[in-house]
Amino acid sequence: MSHPNTQVRRVYDPLLRALHWAIALSVVALIASSQLAEAFEHGPYETTIWNLHILAGYGLTAALVTRLLWGLVGPASARGQDLWHPATWKASLKNLRLPSAHRVGHDPLASLAYLFAYGVMALMVVSGLGLAASEFQTGPLAAWLGNAGWVEDVMEDPHEFGFALMLGFVGLHMAALVFHQLRGERVAQSMVTGKQYLDAKPEVQHD
Repeated sequence: MSHPNTQVRRVYDPLLRALHWAIALSVVALIASSQLAEAFEHGPYETTIWNLHILAGYGLTAALVTRLLWGLVGPASARGQDLWHPATWKASLKNLRLPSAHRVGHDPLASLAYLFAYGVMALMVVSGLGLAASEFQTGPLAAWLGNAGWVEDVMEDPHEFGFALMLGFVGLHMAALVFHQLRGERVAQSMVTGKQYLDAKPEVQHD
């Protein structure tokens, strides 16, 4: 359970929270549409479902670009620096234990997972735009890559590999949220209310 003297801090701004949910919903839509398209392969709805998949990809692209820009000009908890904790990661690796300090803003271990996820999503966006152009002649790359058969050969495997990595990340993310909830730590609520619940102990602000 959490410490009886819990500090409640308003940390995450509305735009950051909106982008978090936009990215999450886009990923869910991409996963669902890809599986539906496979299930209806060669059926009358296959092309329609793939078009919905492409639209969800545009949504993810827009959300990621906005998140990147907000990471440059947004408040402290939204900045890229709040996800970058090399000293903490190095100390954890050296001591072979997870970081235990509570801090305002993103948790160092969770930050490492988020950076990994953003990298995977960037791979998915680039490969997805290439596949949309070559297979469906649509999207911003269609003028250059439309009907280019080699694009599918180059992009399909990275796209599918990224899909598998994203499934793994989503599973671990959900498991971590359940774990914290069972411990009485209200982590999931922070991206709904913007409030962070910290034990009343000295907080680590920087690495």
